[in-house]
Amino acid sequence: MTMMKAGLFLSEKNAAIGELKKPVTKNGEALVKVSFAGICGTDMMIYFGKHPRAKAPLAMGHEFSGVIEDINGESEFSAGDRVVIEPTLSCGKCEACLAGQSHVCKNLKLIGIDKHGGFAEYTTVPIDRLHRIPEGLSDAHAALAEPVAVAVHAVRRSTLKVGDNVAILGGGPIGLLIGLMAKRAGADQIMVSDISSYRLNKAKELGLIAINAKEANVTEEIRQRTNGIGADVVFEVAGTQITANQMIEISKIQGQIVVVSVYKQTPTVNLAAMHFREISLTTTRCYSRGDFEKAVRLMATGMVDVAPFISHELPLEEIEKGFELMENPDVSLKILFQPN
Repeated sequence: MTMMKAGLFLSEKNAAIGELKKPVTKNGEALVKVSFAGICGTDMMIYFGKHPRAKAPLAMGHEFSGVIEDINGESEFSAGDRVVIEPTLSCGKCEACLAGQSHVCKNLKLIGIDKHGGFAEYTTVPIDRLHRIPEGLSDAHAALAEPVAVAVHAVRRSTLKVGDNVAILGGGPIGLLIGLMAKRAGADQIMVSDISSYRLNKAKELGLIAINAKEANVTEEIRQRTNGIGADVVFEVAGTQITANQMIEISKIQGQIVVVSVYKQTPTVNLAAMHFREISLTTTRCYSRGDFEKAVRLMATGMVDVAPFISHELPLEEIEKGFELMENPDVSLKILFQPN
């Protein structure tokens, strides 16, 4: 039996380098040698012992790229192909899947949460979850296809039109990527609020308007910048009670709120205030296959440059350091591990 190294979630706030059996492909799967794997907010949730489905020991990591080592079954892919992995696993049988909306599958699972993922030298992936990395797109950049796809999906779910003012509550990787997508979609002012000066500086670098929620009254500032009207579209990407209040306050009459966050604690939402101003509320979950393909293409054509998002590239052996860095949003944005 061949063993391989893996970065494992062992218990609450305990991630360490260890070993797993090198996986063997079943029919319809590819064996992928992992090139780069990113830490995501969901991985942090697992790390803090708060994820209901993740069971230790687990090789986390659902944002990853790699090279096909072996394929078991019919496929247009072959060994040696560079690929990025769409990590969603749907049941194919529920009403959402049967309607062609497998990203909102009733039983949706993810590689790196429900099975071992990219924080390992190798992992097995269903052939239909593979996307070819176009020439000219690096393996490191391709590893960000998943968060880029989340942003593509969020903006496409919104009513955003050319010239709209956009407010984004939360300047983590997803919030900032939504900012870039909103820019591509023709938004006018794109205002991002956060409490991390590092992330706010990053927002400025990306050409977005940064609002420091520690220093400014976010509601007042957004109202001021929109002549007292409010934002046409608000993306809530922080997942706190404060932003659940702000999203309503900063929306214009008949504006739209898009909730992208996964709330850990159920927030109180002022429906009466929404009702008086006919505000629409929509939610968004991950991405469709089409969104994922668009994300890869946007990166490959240079329409979206993810280089500014990568704050650290670490060998997998430094998994503990990676999670420590991720705990501090003033020093990190997107951290990539290299298992091989």
